[in-house]
Amino acid sequence: MGLLRKIKTDPFEKRMQEVLRARREAAEKDPFGFAAYDHASAERSGYSNYSYWGSTIRVFLKNKVAVILLFVLLLLVGFTLIQPLLPNQHVSGQIINHPTTGVQMSNVAPALSTVRAVAQPGTDLIIMPWEDPEWAAVSNVLQTIKARTQFTVLEYGDDYCKVEIDGKTGYVKNDFSTKLKLPDNPQDTPYPSKSNFAIKLYSAPDDYTNNGDPLFVRKEYLNIEGENARTVSACDLCVLPSKAPFLFGTNNLGQDLWALVWRGTRTSLFIGFTVAVIEALIGILIGVVWGYVRALDRLLTAVYNVVDNIPTTIVLILIAYVMRPGIRTLIFAMCLTGWVGMARFIRNQIIIIRDREYNLASRSLGTKTGRIVMRNLLPYLVSVITMRMALAVPGAIGSEVFITYIGLGLPVSIPSLGNLINAGRKLISTSQSYQLVFPTIVLSVITISFYMIGNAFADAADPKNHV
Repeated sequence: MGLLRKIKTDPFEKRMQEVLRARREAAEKDPFGFAAYDHASAERSGYSNYSYWGSTIRVFLKNKVAVILLFVLLLLVGFTLIQPLLPNQHVSGQIINHPTTGVQMSNVAPALSTVRAVAQPGTDLIIMPWEDPEWAAVSNVLQTIKARTQFTVLEYGDDYCKVEIDGKTGYVKNDFSTKLKLPDNPQDTPYPSKSNFAIKLYSAPDDYTNNGDPLFVRKEYLNIEGENARTVSACDLCVLPSKAPFLFGTNNLGQDLWALVWRGTRTSLFIGFTVAVIEALIGILIGVVWGYVRALDRLLTAVYNVVDNIPTTIVLILIAYVMRPGIRTLIFAMCLTGWVGMARFIRNQIIIIRDREYNLASRSLGTKTGRIVMRNLLPYLVSVITMRMALAVPGAIGSEVFITYIGLGLPVSIPSLGNLINAGRKLISTSQSYQLVFPTIVLSVITISFYMIGNAFADAADPKNHV
């Protein structure tokens, strides 16, 4: 700011120095002569470094909470735009199937890594049928033991029991889900046992599978001999042959929720910003005409009373029901009545200032109405316009969530925060409640940020708060 002020005042300083030098020279020649009149010197006493926008920004920056939320909001919007361009990202909306079984990877819990387990050196694994030059699909399931099939327990363990069946030695899980038949003293081995359910026989006292599906490991860590392999060093066993984890988990269709949330955020923000801009343009235009042109006041007041008395919810539901569901339909439905609030605020503010002296002087001088509106009226309405536009964005997103909640919003093929929240609310009491938590957090951050920033900037734009 200091540099800007210096650059701005340098021409005046230079001119003043020239005037003073000329006066000194004149005084040396004629000490009792008249000083010459200089326009720049005369205006110097009325010059001010005040800048409306500069002062507005300074007042806004004093609100630390609003500044922090602005930074968070800019990061969120920026990340939403660049997320598809980042490496190791799943395609939004793509159904992810397991490469070997072809089964949809439904309701996978959130994780920071694709690593399911770490195999120690010398771990025996089984190569599953799957062709890839770098990755191998592996499992340590020797076989599946049918329910009530007898086997021999060789060593008892709290987590795994070492058993023998059909000449094969391995480990079976010893938990409530298997319900192994055990004697009074299970430490006294060997003894025959069986399970009421089908259980898997593992080559090691660990489950190197993803709920029964094979895991993936880089071939460079394996010594492969036919269908058998042994790890030559400690290696990660991954859910997929990829480093792209399911940070937000997957939904019931096997779609990556991380990609869906950010694509849905882009969709909702697009709707919100578009609605805010259209509402502002229509509201400002009608509000200015309504407040400044007295002959149209009665007509526009009647139009306002009709539109304002129709519940916005009814309009949204009716249009969404009649027209084909889509982004354009939602934007049209929201803008049809959304301009009313902006127009009313603009009209009220213009009525207050339209007959002030400077506007009367402009009209007396024959200034065109458009120039009066642009130069004399709208600059005083920046705070109102800013606040209304800032609140219109989360308001439009909230309307989209509501319309989707009642089943009249965007189709499921178009991810949005409304669609994601509507799908997640059905799972709120299940272990998949994360499908509601993540989109709700994003929506909350957007709503709170816009509300706080809009109010803070509206206060900062009010000249009364400028010192």
